[in-house]
Amino acid sequence: MSSQLFGLIVVAAILFAALLLLLVSGVIKYIPNDRIGVVEKLWSPSGSVQSGLLALNGEAGLQPELRRGGFHFFAPFQYRVHIHPMVSVTQGTIGYVFARDGIDLPAGQTLADNSGIDDFRDVRAFLNNGGQKGPQRKILREGTHIINPALFVVMTGEATYSMSLDAKEKIYYEQMRGLLDERSGFTPVVIKETTGSHDSDQLAVVTVQDGPGLLKDELLAPDVGDTHNAFQEPEKFIAAGGRRGRQERVLVEGTYFINRLFATVEFIKKTVIPVGFVGVVVSYTGRKGPDLSGTEYSHGELVESGCRGVWRDPLMPGKYAFNTYAGKIELVPTTNFVLMWKSGESGSNFDKNLREITLITKDAFEPQLPLSVVVHIDYRKAPMVVQRFGNVAQLVEQTLDPMVSSYFKNVSQTKTFIELIQSRSELQHNASEDMKQRFQAYSLEFQEVLIGTPKPQQGDNKIENIMAQLRDRQIAREQVETFAQKQIAADKERELNEAEQRAAKQKELTGSLVDISIKENQGAANVKAAEKRRQEIEALAQAERFKQEMEGSGRASAIRSVGEAEAAAIQAKSEAMQGEGADKQLMQTVMLRLAEAFEASKVPLVPQIQMGGGDNNAFSTLLGLMSAIKAGELTASTEKE
Repeated sequence: MSSQLFGLIVVAAILFAALLLLLVSGVIKYIPNDRIGVVEKLWSPSGSVQSGLLALNGEAGLQPELRRGGFHFFAPFQYRVHIHPMVSVTQGTIGYVFARDGIDLPAGQTLADNSGIDDFRDVRAFLNNGGQKGPQRKILREGTHIINPALFVVMTGEATYSMSLDAKEKIYYEQMRGLLDERSGFTPVVIKETTGSHDSDQLAVVTVQDGPGLLKDELLAPDVGDTHNAFQEPEKFIAAGGRRGRQERVLVEGTYFINRLFATVEFIKKTVIPVGFVGVVVSYTGRKGPDLSGTEYSHGELVESGCRGVWRDPLMPGKYAFNTYAGKIELVPTTNFVLMWKSGESGSNFDKNLREITLITKDAFEPQLPLSVVVHIDYRKAPMVVQRFGNVAQLVEQTLDPMVSSYFKNVSQTKTFIELIQSRSELQHNASEDMKQRFQAYSLEFQEVLIGTPKPQQGDNKIENIMAQLRDRQIAREQVETFAQKQIAADKERELNEAEQRAAKQKELTGSLVDISIKENQGAANVKAAEKRRQEIEALAQAERFKQEMEGSGRASAIRSVGEAEAAAIQAKSEAMQGEGADKQLMQTVMLRLAEAFEASKVPLVPQIQMGGGDNNAFSTLLGLMSAIKAGELTASTEKE
């Protein structure tokens, strides 16, 4: 039993010694799958590394190739394997790579050139293709990266991946981490427009820390286009001619993975031009452009957009991603704005330093005149105003204030204080007419001037006494007017009382007026009926008269013919008889015939209606005949005597 036990112990000792020998000799090495192994060659027939950090030609030293997870076999006592974690860059963060070996950076270059390096995983290619030591321009994005920690130090927001560092290296990388933390370098640049957020309406101004310097007289690096993908690809930026320094191009809303060792960002507000304003751009950068102001404008040059100087075309209301380091935007109001010459009051942001105008009147009073002027600026002339005066505030203080003050001081010297007060409307009208031409000379449109009441200076009682006298005089006038109005009121009251009494009797008055009207209407109707009846009677009478006249005329003619025949016969008889009784016989015969004719025709001897003065009727004929006979008798008797 003892020999068997001894044998087992010997076997175990041999196995343990063999296992220990394997471990010490490094023949077998196990690497976990989430780790990488950096191989260090302890000795080599080729000797040690003569230059550089890694052994690229089989020398003793750290080897460029890595070993991944699993068992690995090596020659005994020749290799050592250093186990390290893989580089992990979390989602939405940035990893920075520092090369501990490579070509030294040339003067003026801040970061290592990666234009010929496609991948940091190939250490041999990096060193053989001219990889430069120091911080690299290329960054690592999210994910797991197999990178040799012997050559590269990778810094993420959570950890620093590297092999053992000496004290100086530790200090250097600690400083670099502090710089990156200060610049928020481990997170991308995020610009978003969120309502109510402090990040709202922001843009980013980029300052590049690498590349050629700016040319003479340049304040900002000119825009080189979009090839560099918003500064996220440094090599393309420099290849396109980009220069270090503050850039003219800005970043707007979006997410940008920018190497903060290559470029830093500064957040500024967007420029908002509100409604009622235009923005005149004064550019500090750009090419020199031709003067577009015209030959008649001699106060400066206006250039096209993008050139250095005052742009001819202003910016309309809106929001602009304007780089305030590249120039400034002067807001010019396009709506009417008020300038108030009155202490403690303001009609706009341009009149805060204006005060009442101190006048000297013709009678040596010194009142203070408050007034307001309404001004308008044509938006097309806004660049001229800025070019000539700098901004609207300087225009008001350096030009309009002296001009307006001088005008009213000159006018006040031609009027007494009372005239100044009483002719305020006239003064305001004249000022409006005179100032239009003056304002046009400054590319302004004068709208209206509003003159306030002159007031005394502090401690001046003379003006107040004059005002008191004017008030007393006006009160007296008002009292006279009041008495006159009272008299008118009394008359009106009397008329009112009469009207009220009349209204009380209105019913009776209305009834009587109606009765009178009815009677008048009845009388008028009766008169009208009587008139119509009269007209009818006249018409009937005329018709009857015409009838009778016609019938009488006919019968009279017949009777006359018969009478003449009988008269001739009687005359013949008379002549035959030759006696005095012949005439009487003739008379009797005629009368008899006439009576028969009247009876047969039923014509009255005398007409009932006598319409005219003619003798064409039977009665007239009869009278004529009788008169003739009587005349004959008288003649005969006379002759006898």
